[in-house]
Amino acid sequence: MPQLPHSPAADGRPLVASFSRTALAHNGQRARKLTPPGGQVLGVIKADAYGHGLLESAAAIKDSVDGFAVLELAAARQLREHGLDAPILMLEGFYGAAELTEFAALALTTVLHRLDQIDVLARATLVQPMPVFLKLNSGMNRLGITLADARSAYERLQSLSQVASVTVMTHFADADNARGTGWQLARLTQAWPDVMTARTSFANSAALLSGPATRDALGDVVRPGIMLYGASPWGASVPGKTATELDLRPVMTLRSELIAIQDIQAGERVGYGGTFTADRPMRIGVVACGYADGYPRHATNQTPILVEGERTTLTGRVSMDRLCCDVSDFPKARVGSPVTLWGNGLPVDEVADSSGTISYELFCALAPRVPRLWQD
Repeated sequence: MPQLPHSPAADGRPLVASFSRTALAHNGQRARKLTPPGGQVLGVIKADAYGHGLLESAAAIKDSVDGFAVLELAAARQLREHGLDAPILMLEGFYGAAELTEFAALALTTVLHRLDQIDVLARATLVQPMPVFLKLNSGMNRLGITLADARSAYERLQSLSQVASVTVMTHFADADNARGTGWQLARLTQAWPDVMTARTSFANSAALLSGPATRDALGDVVRPGIMLYGASPWGASVPGKTATELDLRPVMTLRSELIAIQDIQAGERVGYGGTFTADRPMRIGVVACGYADGYPRHATNQTPILVEGERTTLTGRVSMDRLCCDVSDFPKARVGSPVTLWGNGLPVDEVADSSGTISYELFCALAPRVPRLWQD
């Protein structure tokens, strides 16, 4: 009986997502070095650390950051239950008055982005005063108190016994494009000329990586997110702004294997709907990975894939459990050949660009059924 090729995933399907603690810690240190002198770093680990794993990611960067930023109260609970006593910023704040009691008990920092939230806080009975971030709408038009109300809201918060400290926060809409951040900062300082006398929090990953590393441009507290996971806010196509050029290391690597090879003739089609037609005799490798695993169904035929460490491209439409690639020029390709979908050797930003999306979505879409392995 013929022997099946050896699979590194000996207990089943060969698809696995591996994560590097060393890379995550390195990226955290990059954020630290770009932070203004004396500033603080809050690592953004919302959405299960962008799909990387909340507790594992927090443990990997706890020595590189001063605290964390999350969205979900359940995430904050988990961090506290596992002994993490660093500051935790709740990025959307509280949704109802009842949550404030637990926020205070867990020593959380809340964002306040509506005036009525200040009213709720002023009526609350808390076990201890809490730090707050007053979020201002400087042009993103998503969350935030109007600039016209900014100074009075700040002064009111300063007077409340429920408040331990106030940090003025805004979020940049264009830090990763040509418009930049200056227009929002100009709006802010025009509306509130002495705002920089307050403690501030402005910079996301793009602003931090763009510089300049000054307090007035970035704030006293920076909030890096995507850069921690080794991807670039600009994707893969902006010269000088790729993850490699920014000295960011990939944390997540998605790997699989070829589970079949099909020899087809010119004119034959591949996959659902026949969206790829062979223009010559070809060898088509079938990979154990599909959109049910989090790979983008809308990936194009130009999307890069590594087989045996060599670059090739996707062929045909991604299906639920499988995708296909061209291995015509790889005589060594066989059933069991290793495949990298993104990560070490293949920047996730290249896959995202070719799929008309962003690395954030690919990371967050990693499916629960994909086995996860933390390394180093």
